[in-house]
Amino acid sequence: MTFTDFFMKIIQANLNHLDLIAPLFDQYRVFYRQDSNIEAATQFIKDRLTKKESIILLAFAESKPVGFTQLFHSFSSVSLLPLFILNDLYVNSNYRKQGFGVALLNEAKAICKKHNYKGLALQTETTNPAQKLYESLGWKIDKDLQYFWTNS
Repeated sequence: MTFTDFFMKIIQANLNHLDLIAPLFDQYRVFYRQDSNIEAATQFIKDRLTKKESIILLAFAESKPVGFTQLFHSFSSVSLLPLFILNDLYVNSNYRKQGFGVALLNEAKAICKKHNYKGLALQTETTNPAQKLYESLGWKIDKDLQYFWTNS
């Protein structure tokens, strides 16, 4: 057992963890240049958990919540299989490069395998340094063209 094994814990969050997740989710949004809004962040997470629209994994350092990832259910019509969209991954800046991101991503992969889903899709900014982490854990850049329409 390493120091990190003792230090780190990953759980699947539920509504009882709302007050622990919401500040991290707000920090995540600020990281992506959104205004801080803890009330809206709390409501968004509450809605996802209440409606069972996502799975949220929460990382702890000792008893302090320090990171999370959120998985949304989706489907591949071509392969006729469900998949997860890993929409959010965040680790507080004081805890980066200590294995929390790796642990969250590996737990997401384990949940995908447990449910026998096709895989995990994720999208990030081209400037996000976490791309190296994703690639080191087996994610491949999809060469297919992706388009996105914004409802303005």
